[in-house]
Amino acid sequence: MFADVRKIAGLAWPVLIGQLAIIAFGVIDTAMVGRYSATDLAALGLGSSIYISVYIGLTGILTALQPIAGQLYGAARYDEIGEEVRQALWLAFALAVLGFLVLYFPHPLLQLARAPEALRERTVSYLQIVAFGLPASLAFRVYSSLTNAVGQPRLVMILQIGALMLKLPFNTWLIFGGLGVPALGGPGCALASTLINWTLAIVGMLAMTKLDVFRPFAIFAHFCWPVWRRQAAQLKLGIPMGLSYLIEVTSYTFMALFIARFGTTTLAGHQIAGNIGAVLYMTPLSIGIATSTLVAQALGAHRYEAARTLARHGIAMAVAIACCYGVIVLALRPLIIAGYTPDVRVAAAAMPLVLIVVFYHLCDALQITSAFVLRAYRVAVVPTVIYAVALWGVGLGGGYALGFDVGGWVPASFTGARGFWLANTASLAIAGVGLAFYLRWISRRSLRMGEQMQADSAA
Repeated sequence: MFADVRKIAGLAWPVLIGQLAIIAFGVIDTAMVGRYSATDLAALGLGSSIYISVYIGLTGILTALQPIAGQLYGAARYDEIGEEVRQALWLAFALAVLGFLVLYFPHPLLQLARAPEALRERTVSYLQIVAFGLPASLAFRVYSSLTNAVGQPRLVMILQIGALMLKLPFNTWLIFGGLGVPALGGPGCALASTLINWTLAIVGMLAMTKLDVFRPFAIFAHFCWPVWRRQAAQLKLGIPMGLSYLIEVTSYTFMALFIARFGTTTLAGHQIAGNIGAVLYMTPLSIGIATSTLVAQALGAHRYEAARTLARHGIAMAVAIACCYGVIVLALRPLIIAGYTPDVRVAAAAMPLVLIVVFYHLCDALQITSAFVLRAYRVAVVPTVIYAVALWGVGLGGGYALGFDVGGWVPASFTGARGFWLANTASLAIAGVGLAFYLRWISRRSLRMGEQMQADSAA
């Protein structure tokens, strides 16, 4: 077990640092915009929820490259990896057009929030700026999926740390103004992120042409048009993966849209709780990515028992760390919230939600690591169904019933934003257990099939 944990940790820590650098974008945005105005903070919470839904749904499709390239890498079929990357870049271009239109014209989505006019205007400004950064984000996702697939996450980490170093001065300049630039508030942090995303994309593409680790794949050795057979293979895996990401994130997005009806203060408190949850989420996400990489490579090399063992140890590792995080958050809850906002009313709104986040994160750790390992097995349809039933049915539907006291039977302590968070926690618990049991069945089936293939080959 300890050997597997070391392998997983060796890949997970660069992913974690890189992901924390990126999630620090949101922490910095929340903390700095919160000191600009409460309206801009609420607009940031609403706008970022919509952006993340679009971004995660589209990048989820592109993440199909990781298990595909990982299995090819394990099988030493390097030429095919280059072809898969070229096809993924074409796919990223098509998805960028779709995502841009949704973000630049967000008015139908904002109608659900019934937000005040001032909040709506600031949110639209935020979304229209980040729309121009979406193509760069999708291109960089292709780069990061490839580097993770071949066990080189440090190459992504270095760029993400560099991006974080640019974020703070860019935010300060564009949010609060200076050097001839007026104070832009929330839209200023959107402009900073857009500029940085394009820098990351350009450097990532250059790295794939220059670094020795990518040379065997001959990614840009020649031009190619989209190849339907490979596009279809990526979409067959990627669309269910993208849908599962979309279901997961939209359950949170619509929660934010509905919570906006309770007022700006409640929405700001929700934004703080959500940001803390997102920071905690980075650790099981990193462990899931690392475990998925090792499992995919083991499957490509036909080491089915090793893949099954790696999966089990990776999930146990993520859940154990989540328990430790929960204890820390419980002990430091007032100090953590005070670091986000000086507003007493916003802090009071966030306090009970952060308590729920402790249990929310434990369930989140189980479901995300199980889901990533299933993707290494190139299994995505059934997990998507599990997500839909749990997160949309129990999480969003149950949250609406609790939050708005549908039927008039819900205790006061379970209504409002707390009702939505409680229902989402229950939904993640259901998803986590369901995915873990399904993974157990898939891994056993894969092991039996591998043993049968070996027996047939020996005969």
